Amino acid sequence: MANTAQARKRARQAAKARAHNGSLRSRLRTAIKAVQKAVIAGDKEAAQSIFNTSMSTIDSIADKKIIHKNKAARHKSRLSAAIKGLSA
Repeated sequence: MANTAQARKRARQAAKARAHNGSLRSRLRTAIKAVQKAVIAGDKEAAQSIFNTSMSTIDSIADKKIIHKNKAARHKSRLSAAIKGLSA
């Protein structure tokens, strides 16, 4: 347990930040799963529209440095490739 006032405050701030970052990470996973579910269902139009909204979520979370920008790019690339593969 923290002994000084400064350490107690940092512990409170860290807990608050951790909860916030966790909720953002959860929102990211939900957005990715929504696109994957539409791809599995084979609905290209729905998958594309969900992907367009998910892209902004993924970029927003990467901008806040919750995930690395390359990880965000990798997710977007794989989701895009999966959607493109539906027509083939």
